[in-house]
Amino acid sequence: MTETTDTTPGWLSREELDAARERLPILYVNAVPVRVDDSGAVTKVGLLLRVGPDGSISRALVSGRVLYHERVRDALMRHLEKDLGPVALPRIPASPQPFTIAEYFPTPGVTPFHDPRQHAVSLAYIVPVAGDCQPRQDALDLVWFTPEEAVGPDVQVEMAGGQGALLRQALAHVGRLD
Repeated sequence: MTETTDTTPGWLSREELDAARERLPILYVNAVPVRVDDSGAVTKVGLLLRVGPDGSISRALVSGRVLYHERVRDALMRHLEKDLGPVALPRIPASPQPFTIAEYFPTPGVTPFHDPRQHAVSLAYIVPVAGDCQPRQDALDLVWFTPEEAVGPDVQVEMAGGQGALLRQALAHVGRLD
């Protein structure tokens, strides 16, 4: 008996994804793209400018689903390339370890992270990038901020779903937040 091979393994139809989101936590990765100096200290944080489904504009981290049978490292690379372009040159360590795990809930207030579509669990990484970043896909722009600017009220108010809190955790993790 011959089986049909799916040419796009790991992708669900819109209906299948909606059904899964109603029943299961979905695994994601978040990446905080950073520029570092020669000593490895974070000097800049890259934030995407996106248009939401409701037409709102917000700042965002790189994020996306981990596909079935996809390594986390590969998911990170795929989403960084998708959002920052093919010559961003991200430096993911040989054994990537998240700096935290963010749990997004459809019910606001359970954690600082909210996604009205689903319960999602996201492995969060700080990823130095050395190349030229050109936003792609649904990103309108990529702006580099100093760590102080990134956690300032003007930028934080533009971040939705708790991503501002995740950014603050990332900068605290690398010693750039007082």
